[in-house]
Amino acid sequence: MQHSDDAIRKKHLLRAEAHLRRLHLADSVDRSGQVFARLAALPEYAAARSVLCYVSVRSEVLTRAFMVKSWELGKRVFVPYCEANDLKLFHLTSFDDLAPGTLGIPEPKLELRSDDRSRAATEELDFFVIPGLAFDARCGRLGYGKGYFDRLLRCARPDALLAGVAFDCQIFDEVPMMPHDVRLDAVVAESDTYRRELPR
Repeated sequence: MQHSDDAIRKKHLLRAEAHLRRLHLADSVDRSGQVFARLAALPEYAAARSVLCYVSVRSEVLTRAFMVKSWELGKRVFVPYCEANDLKLFHLTSFDDLAPGTLGIPEPKLELRSDDRSRAATEELDFFVIPGLAFDARCGRLGYGKGYFDRLLRCARPDALLAGVAFDCQIFDEVPMMPHDVRLDAVVAESDTYRRELPR
């Protein structure tokens, strides 16, 4: 872990660079397909019954085809949505259940969230697909700066797999990590899969 002031400064610079790299990337559909072909080949995904997957926006690795594949394999797919300062989980069975929400990110429609059957606790999930701006080979992750996913992932079961997905251009030599940052178990990009060597 780095000194907080130094890490905050490095995070700010790295976010800007990572955003520009991703923004100017071509062939995002094909590249996303390569990423998720690698992700789907993980044994932890094959064994998972419940999967959390973010709903991609803008220049992120595209997730909708992967979510459809997960439905076809009989997996329960959950998506995150913001409630106050935390992420809650919603059991998604159709993209028709989504509408623009916090920061323009597709989230479950408000009228659907009160159904207890659509809810899940973080501890119930087997496999997590996590977005981010920058990652490194030691499975460090740099998010968007609000800490939503770090707070969520602290509640994940030790045997659940936390997987970040990224384009190759989002992999850096080192991502600055602070005490509240959660290191992932794997990071999957087009041309490589990085696994964490030590348990969380």
